[in-house]
Amino acid sequence: MITFTNLSRSVEIGSNCYLLDIDGSRIVLDSGMHPKKEGAEAAPDFSLIGAADPDCIFITHSHLDHIGTLPVLQDKYPAAEVIMTEGTAAIGDAMLHNSVNVMTAKRTQEGIVEYPFFTHGELEHAARNWMPRPYNSPFRTGRNGQVLATLFDAGHILGSCGVQLESASGKTVFYTGDVQFENQTLIAGADFPESGVDILILESTHGVTERAADYTRAKELRRFADTIREVLEGGGAVLIPVFALGKSQGLLCEIGKFKKKGLIPDVPVYFGGLSSKITAVFDKLADSTPRLNPGYRLRESVETHGLPKQGREPLVASPGNIYLVSSGMMSEHTVSHKLAEQIITHPKDAILFVGYSDPESPAGAVKATAPGEQVKLSRRGGQQYPLNCRVESFDFSGHATREALVDYAAKLKPETVLVVHGDPDAAAWMRDSIAAALPQSRVLIPEPGKPIAL
Repeated sequence: MITFTNLSRSVEIGSNCYLLDIDGSRIVLDSGMHPKKEGAEAAPDFSLIGAADPDCIFITHSHLDHIGTLPVLQDKYPAAEVIMTEGTAAIGDAMLHNSVNVMTAKRTQEGIVEYPFFTHGELEHAARNWMPRPYNSPFRTGRNGQVLATLFDAGHILGSCGVQLESASGKTVFYTGDVQFENQTLIAGADFPESGVDILILESTHGVTERAADYTRAKELRRFADTIREVLEGGGAVLIPVFALGKSQGLLCEIGKFKKKGLIPDVPVYFGGLSSKITAVFDKLADSTPRLNPGYRLRESVETHGLPKQGREPLVASPGNIYLVSSGMMSEHTVSHKLAEQIITHPKDAILFVGYSDPESPAGAVKATAPGEQVKLSRRGGQQYPLNCRVESFDFSGHATREALVDYAAKLKPETVLVVHGDPDAAAWMRDSIAAALPQSRVLIPEPGKPIAL
């Protein structure tokens, strides 16, 4: 008997967390923290796990919407095995220590009394019990070792994995986590099983995103390089708000290539903060984790300039520079937000978006504003700015296209598909498209807190 329960509080991209009961073995998949909610509402509903403790916890990758509450879950269930890849363990440790700092600041600035969910010391204690496992090497887990588990490279970020679980009764469950089937700059596309899956748990991030028919990554990279060159040659500064994990490292590598090929001028690239810490982890793992260019180290290959330390000198956006800085959403109190306040009014400057921007974030507000119109960069009021700078968006997503996800499900032909990790309209598109492609399969969007017998 296999039962699935969605422990997330709603159907959306948020605090991803799921419970599988496989023939008496209780397995938790991911333990995320919602990026748009605060306090207790940002965590999964762990009360839905019930009286019986989980036997093991799998973490698919180190983005906070998948690992952000792991120390909380471990504190509740200290006997559970905690399984992830080497890359996820190393990067996840850095991401969670930074999260402690962010939560502590929010407690002070916004009065969120539940924060921080855990301290640096509690995180260090929790991380000692993580069990890194390699890709493509089956191992036993669950109650009395009755579940055979295998991790597969998901191609999303360094260390990301899909989780295959084979029950003693002969059924196979595969959870994709976040997946990208196409090669990115530093890591190859997913290497997933292509048969033998009875139950597929599938992400649906891009369920409502239709990619242009003529899109290629090479063309998009060239458009990106051309835009940077045009702004710099016109006497402007380039701000690239970027997520510290994944996007920062890939685009830093690409900018280094652009310079070597003469596609952009050899100007200073300012890079720092959490992005720099994560890049150091990438370089440390250069010889031990799968990637397209084994042994490549960003710090040795791409020259960057550090950002001034907070409080020592003002952060000034100067013409002729590239600022590849976090946060990708240009959230308040971040480097990208402070630079955007300076750049946004200057016609020669540019803000180049390279990933998803929540509509309610400052980045989303800028994207939605017409040139010359007024835009606010703070949700709490504050100054309005005329949008005079150049604004461009580029598609370098770490998630598979919706068509690729449907094709993967169609290839597997599972008995059941559970559509997760998508906003309601995205999940609905994926459900309907897979149901049309696989009329004999059961395709569901799991509602939070309602167990599904599989």
